[in-house]
Formats: sequence, structure tokens, C-alpha cells
Amino acid sequence: MKNNTRHFYYVLSLILFSMLTSSFNNTFAQNKNPYVRIAKIVIDSAQLENYKIALKMHAEAAVSKEPGVLTLYAVYDKDNPTHVTVFEIYASVDAYNTHIQTPHFIKYKTTVKDMVKSLVLTDVIPIALETKQKL
Repeated sequence: MKNNTRHFYYVLSLILFSMLTSSFNNTFAQNKNPYVRIAKIVIDSAQLENYKIALKMHAEAAVSKEPGVLTLYAVYDKDNPTHVTVFEIYASVDAYNTHIQTPHFIKYKTTVKDMVKSLVLTDVIPIALETKQKL
């Protein structure tokens, strides 16, 4: 089962890289050093719906209010919905450090602290970040 989970996260990472928004492509062209990380989160099953609401609210606030937050994608494993993966791209490490001090991030962390059973953060280095431009 662990190999299947690792394979799932590997494939998910590849898919998420290919889903970046067109606005990110413009920013990435100007800034060749984005800060990219993947969060692998396991949620208490009794709190899953509340967690999804909190995460969605946080992601919407971060992307709309912070110019340094370029991408925040959150998905859950189809076969194991308590396993959530968040793919985050920031303009820089400084943008990330600013992000984790914002009121909406602090509210999110406070809200979900008892919902999260485990959290693994992995910093990654982009190989290719491509997306189609909207027509």
C-alpha cells in the first residue's frame, strides 16, 4: 500500500505541475526562482467536510489578496478522501514568509489544528511549469 501511495503522490505532483495557471506563466517568466512546496495532509475523517471548507476559504483569500501567492491547488485522494495534497507556488521564499504571517493563514491554521492528523511539507524544485494560455 505504501508504494501505491508514493506512486499516487508522484503522479499527482506531475499532474499538478501541468495544471499551472496562465497568470503563473507570466510571473514565472519574470521570476525564475519561485518557491514551490507540496503539503501532504491526513485529516480526521469526522472533520473532513469542515476541513475542506476551511482550506477552500484560505486558498481563495491567499490567491486573491497576496500578489506573492501564485498557485494554491488542493486535491484529495479519490480512494482515500482524508488524504489531501496541496500544491503551493510562491513568487519567492520572502512571499512564502509573508504568507504565513497573514491573518487568513493564521485563521486557517487555528481552525484546522485539531482536524489535521499528520502534515508533511516537501520543498520541490520545478523542472517544467507549463500551461496553455486561455483563448
